[in-house]
Amino acid sequence: MDDWATRGEHAADYDLLLDLAAARAAVGGGARAGLEHALREAVRDGRLGTGTRLPSSRVLARDLGLARNTVADAYAQLVAEGWLTARQGSGTRVAPRPVVAAAKATARPADAPPPPIAPAELVPDAATGLPYSLWPGSPDLSSFPRAAWSAAARRALAAAPNEAFGYTDPRGRPELREALTAYLARVRGVRTDPDHLVICTGYVQGVGLLARALYGRGARRIAVEALGFPDTRTLLRTAGLETVPLEVDGDGARVEHLAGVQAALLTPAHQFPTGVPLSPGRRTAVTGWARGSGALIVEDDYDGEFRYDRQPVGALQGLAPDHVVYAGTASKSLAPGLRLAWLAMPPHLLDAVVREKRLADHHSPVLDQLTLAEFLTSGAYDRHVRRMRQHYRRRRDRLVAALAARAPHVHVSGIAAGLHAVLELPPETGPLSAVVTRARAAGLALSGLPVYGAPPTTPPALVIGYATPPDHAFTGALDRLCDTLACP
Repeated sequence: MDDWATRGEHAADYDLLLDLAAARAAVGGGARAGLEHALREAVRDGRLGTGTRLPSSRVLARDLGLARNTVADAYAQLVAEGWLTARQGSGTRVAPRPVVAAAKATARPADAPPPPIAPAELVPDAATGLPYSLWPGSPDLSSFPRAAWSAAARRALAAAPNEAFGYTDPRGRPELREALTAYLARVRGVRTDPDHLVICTGYVQGVGLLARALYGRGARRIAVEALGFPDTRTLLRTAGLETVPLEVDGDGARVEHLAGVQAALLTPAHQFPTGVPLSPGRRTAVTGWARGSGALIVEDDYDGEFRYDRQPVGALQGLAPDHVVYAGTASKSLAPGLRLAWLAMPPHLLDAVVREKRLADHHSPVLDQLTLAEFLTSGAYDRHVRRMRQHYRRRRDRLVAALAARAPHVHVSGIAAGLHAVLELPPETGPLSAVVTRARAAGLALSGLPVYGAPPTTPPALVIGYATPPDHAFTGALDRLCDTLACP
């Protein structure tokens, strides 16, 4: 029998159909688990749209015949997972969900239509509306090199040939492909040439192009790390590919479990979100698997330049360039707003990806390509990356030192690299949902490991994006984090 949350004293306490009996049966759990499942389904199928204010815990508990603490705990858990937001004075609302800007899909066989994007699969922006954020996935945007970029743009514009402003090669401008070829060989050990680079409007587009090209060549199953951005899995499924999860441990992805897939997408330099690199033995094993089976590896090297305790490990692509697609981006080194990324393609897949790029948008915007080419060849990019490497290292060191002094029971895991860290919390810290709720009450957005695919049995942990805050807000964000974790 369906249960109803009915209109109460507040305008936001509207009628809400929740099939608790079916939800409890689906999850095989109690009232709280059933309520959480029912609310997730209501968001997933669109009955609860972005920004919708939910009934208060008191009203919903009364209308469903549940204990108020049960409803409050369910709300807190969904806030921790990113489905809901809770803000004093604004109530509990459905969290915003970014729309993945997928390129236009090519025709599919009638018997295998790609599944639609399910909105609930996309990572919500739970940082919206809060003054402080340690949400991962973004660099320090206040450190974008405006003056150096502007100077490079003026030089690039003055030197650009007239034909650059027309329709150009779908692979991208030759100036940028040549500059990237030299840079990637020097810094990341990538073995490619300008003819085999494809410039994309961001990593998201690159993954979409690859997925559609693989599907068109007969691939149906791709392995992905079990922990990672849900958006990536959504993009792959949208192209018609079945995603097969790979367990992640202290040595990175468990690449021994690749039987029956035609491709694997990995983050070898710095796994997101655990922060571990793919071990040397597994690097050898996975490239051997690709050679022996004719399969493809997609290497996501989104922050491979940011290693703080030693020299970065070279790209996996250098071990098997005919079987690895190297995917890089300026989103973490410079800014995601530039929408610049690149794929170093094996020869056998190049034409298929170029065709998908032509169908998607013909080519990426030219002026930013020319500017990045100038930025690279002038040495400004190297100088910026070195400066940001020191900047982020100092931030990570400050995070580790602050936690050691004010919350010594919290363990920072993963290597000293990248733009985020995982904080492992002891049981006495309390439920992860309560930690996230306390942080939000203090104006700080935090991300829990469950957002990125961790099962409920995983010990509680936070994924902290220490690169995200601008300089003026980092101290405040760090103080609020320590205060939150120091709470009993």
